[in-house]
Amino acid sequence: QLVESGGIMVQPGKSLRLSCAASERTGRYYDMAWFRQAPGKEREFVASIRRGGVSTHFLESVKGRFTVSRDNAKNTVYLQMNSLKPEDTALYYCAAGVNLILSSIRNPQYYAYWGQGTRVTVSS
Repeated sequence: QLVESGGIMVQPGKSLRLSCAASERTGRYYDMAWFRQAPGKEREFVASIRRGGVSTHFLESVKGRFTVSRDNAKNTVYLQMNSLKPEDTALYYCAAGVNLILSSIRNPQYYAYWGQGTRVTVSS
């Protein structure tokens, strides 16, 4: 139900936009999030956006560089990543959850649906 795209290799300081295409129901009625997993590390929360598209949350280290948005008409969620750093290198996953409380937003266990991931490599 979730298909990510847009991951490529880029140089540090560059920008990249990831997309997550969802089924109609998931795209409109679910809270959506982006997680990432670097080699040898646990999956970590990156950003989330409520189904209404207003409330967003971010990992502290990406605040001011990443933005998350959604187009419910297209059932698509975006992660705009600017000023990329080598430490942003990871496999990025899109996830969908329903009626998440604030304390659950950053916990991958509360997301019911996951995409297969798209790889982002930041390297000179």
